[in-house]
Parts: sequence; C-alpha cells; structure tokens
Amino acid sequence: MPKKPFAPQIVSANDLLAGDVVYLDRTGTWTRHLVRAAVAMTPEEAEALLDTAVSQPAAVVGPYLVDVDLTPGEGPTPVHFRESFREQGPSNRPDLGRQADFSDAAVSDAALSGGGAW
Repeated sequence: MPKKPFAPQIVSANDLLAGDVVYLDRTGTWTRHLVRAAVAMTPEEAEALLDTAVSQPAAVVGPYLVDVDLTPGEGPTPVHFRESFREQGPSNRPDLGRQADFSDAAVSDAALSGGGAW
C-alpha cells in the first residue's frame, strides 16, 4: 500500500484543568484559537511540534497531530470532521460556553493578519 503524502499538520490537545480543546502555537504555548495554531509543513516540523507538546504534561493531556488544509486569509482548517466538531465545542447549547466565544465577532481578522497564522 503506498504511503500517504504528508499534509500540513497542527497539534491539538485538551487543557488539563479546563478540558477545552487547545492548539500549540508558534511560541510553544497553548491557544484556544485554531487560527493561531502553529502549522508544520514537513514531517520533521510535525514531530518537533509534537515533542514540544508532549513535554508539557502539566498543561495538556492527549496531544496529537491533526491534518489541516491551508486557506489564505482563513488559517488552518481541520481535514477530518471530528476535529471540526471538537473545535466548535459542545453542540447542545451553542449560545453558551466556549462555543459562544468563537462567533464571527469574537475572532477578529486581526488574528489572520500577516498572510496567515502559520
């Protein structure tokens, strides 16, 4: 079976205390905003990001790599439905909690400045 070609990847995990979905950013810290996630463009970069994430067990649990599509002006977008679902938060009350914080007004275009967050 042929090996799947490498796709850009980000690191996702859950915040140890709050349980929220978080993403590793370019500074090696965690963000709840997908547009600020560091994107690995090679397998070596992906492994380095994952190594950074795994070295922070006091901050997060279950870090893993997620394939993403890159769309200029929009930031990384998860390829798999599961990741899109996780990023949006609980679906039983979209007007409350974390998912309400990610309305179009809450995540401004400023987060996408500079030609992309990756």
